[in-house]
Amino acid sequence: MPRLPDRADYVIIGAGIHGLSTSMHLAQKLKAKGRTVGAGGVRIVVLDKTGVGAGASGIACGVVRNNYYQPAMRELMAHSVGVWESDAQAYSYHPVGYMQISPEVMHAQVGTIYEQQKAIGYDSTFIEGEGDSQRYMRGLFHDWQAKNITSVLHEKRGGYANNQASLAGLERKVRALGVDIVSGVAVTGFRSAGGSGAVSSVETDGGPIACDEVVVAVGPWINTIWNMLALPKHIAVKGRDGVTHEGVRMWHYMALQEGTLGVDPDFQKTNDGAMPPVIHVDTDAPLYSDRDGKLITDKLWGLYYKPDFHFGGVQGGAMPAAVERDADQVRVDPYGPKSPEFVVDDNFADMWTSALAHCQKRFEGKHGVYRNEPSGGVGCFTPDSFPVFDRFRDNVFVIADSNHGYKMIGVGQLVADELLGNRPALLEPFRFSRYAEGRLHPVSRSPFPWS
Repeated sequence: MPRLPDRADYVIIGAGIHGLSTSMHLAQKLKAKGRTVGAGGVRIVVLDKTGVGAGASGIACGVVRNNYYQPAMRELMAHSVGVWESDAQAYSYHPVGYMQISPEVMHAQVGTIYEQQKAIGYDSTFIEGEGDSQRYMRGLFHDWQAKNITSVLHEKRGGYANNQASLAGLERKVRALGVDIVSGVAVTGFRSAGGSGAVSSVETDGGPIACDEVVVAVGPWINTIWNMLALPKHIAVKGRDGVTHEGVRMWHYMALQEGTLGVDPDFQKTNDGAMPPVIHVDTDAPLYSDRDGKLITDKLWGLYYKPDFHFGGVQGGAMPAAVERDADQVRVDPYGPKSPEFVVDDNFADMWTSALAHCQKRFEGKHGVYRNEPSGGVGCFTPDSFPVFDRFRDNVFVIADSNHGYKMIGVGQLVADELLGNRPALLEPFRFSRYAEGRLHPVSRSPFPWS
């Protein structure tokens, strides 16, 4: 068992993208104020029950995009893209761009995204109409053949990052700043003192750590920590209809659907030999199996994909699957590909490889090289599927990303600002109070719950 310090000024739970980013920015801001971080100075301790990148950040697809129908999400992501761009090499970030390719039912909403991207100075191109959309896509990929597409939003910024490499880059920065990262220590509870609701110490299986501030950044384990903090399992949500709905579950889970096609990543290069943007396609065209020709779905469906040398192929995913059990009954551990129940099956492989073939002719007949290996995981979602970033129990800041997490590397910078006494405007739309007050984010027509 690693030796724990008796106390720390800040205890950050979780060594994924949010925990590391928050600790890095906090240490940088403290040093800019002339404070010493580390031995003899301000003590920042990052705890993880396994290690850096052992959770959702470590298996993330790594897509970095601004494509959100919700204005608050777009502004937050523009901020995060700026952080990715600030040290692309250290974060293993590839600014290849991102494309949202959509059917007519989504045309107007995607057009709204484009207009608001222009308003915040986020560089993108919007193509409208079936014929122009087809020509634009064939200008990039000669074999483009997706049907029922009437708009293309091409974000020139964004792209993807290699998950483990980016976390390793963050870890190096964090350690160099004097932050302690302690792995192999699990949080078991919280203790308060003096009749206050504030947390006075974090209880772990290696002993207690007295602290002044706590940051919770645990991704899909948020339900467990939420229960330890004695926060509500069910809440009241004022809906868009003005009616308050009581007893809404605070947390629910979805199974993530991702995989890799075992081809050379160069297989997906553009007509001019360049690495392509990340491709996201939503369409209402019927999808037929590339294996046996049977109808897979005639409802709105979507997929995303990119060539990725880190994954060693073309990697991506599709819509998540709902987990109907109560959050307390969902076994998050063992996580990701080690899970006996939350990994993708052959139905996903057939759907995803058929969707690839629907989009580009080069993927026809490639189901046989799909990597039949464990992949996927679970994400923990809020009632509206958007993040909660807020303070609870007086001195506990919760980063509950609702599975938007990895791309939001900039959230840590904003949380560090708040820990030091500010209240960043970009975090305001994500306060917990929005549920009771009815300040909900608008809902898109996308088949993905996070768009």
